[in-house]
Amino acid sequence: MLDKLPDTPPTTVLLDQIQSPADLRCLSVEQLPVLAEELRHWLLYSVGQTGGHFGAGLGVTELTIALHFLLNTPEDSLIWDVGHQCYPHKILTGRKDQMLSMRQQAGLAPFPKRDESRYDCFGTGHSSTSISAALGIALAAQLQQQARKSVAVIGDGAMTAGMAFEALNHAGHTGADLLVILNDNDMSISRNEGGLATYLANNLRNRIAGATTAALFEAWHFSTPAPSMATILSSFCQHCSKH
Repeated sequence: MLDKLPDTPPTTVLLDQIQSPADLRCLSVEQLPVLAEELRHWLLYSVGQTGGHFGAGLGVTELTIALHFLLNTPEDSLIWDVGHQCYPHKILTGRKDQMLSMRQQAGLAPFPKRDESRYDCFGTGHSSTSISAALGIALAAQLQQQARKSVAVIGDGAMTAGMAFEALNHAGHTGADLLVILNDNDMSISRNEGGLATYLANNLRNRIAGATTAALFEAWHFSTPAPSMATILSSFCQHCSKH
């Protein structure tokens, strides 16, 4: 456990071996928690040098590793709803050392950027667009009769926007291979307020794997404290076995 931001590069023996998700998939499941710890340390160090948001990336570290470990990215599409959620994703997709160039001229963008990496399949600046984008990609795969998965990761704050609900309404009757992961951390830029936040807090908190809600979409619901790597992998495998 760190009590302050590191001012020197941390030792990242496993992380240094990961130049792409293909390298990640060569690790054993037992190595993944160690990788998550190294990834967090590098995220704290690099963002501490360049400035930016910590919380969103730290909150999806295990989830990012698990998704890239089990999905066949970039053939499968992984879309992060808010740009700064994607920092662990950038680190795992060959941009670890470039993180120190973020927010500098000609440096890394602080959000997914399609011309920066083939793993960034949708350019995301701010919130609530991920489900629409992931649905569009899933429908394209369906029309092309291709077995490609499409995953959107959206937070409880972003779920309050009308665009997210429009996408869910559309997705409910398409039959597209779409997975929506609700990353419920009870926080946006500030503490969440409103009816949806209250509902999630009162009814879904401490549930890990989601259920079908009004036959509209299948959601994974992750709440604080963060679930273990084993829980995330198990939940994802259960989902894949049904689809």
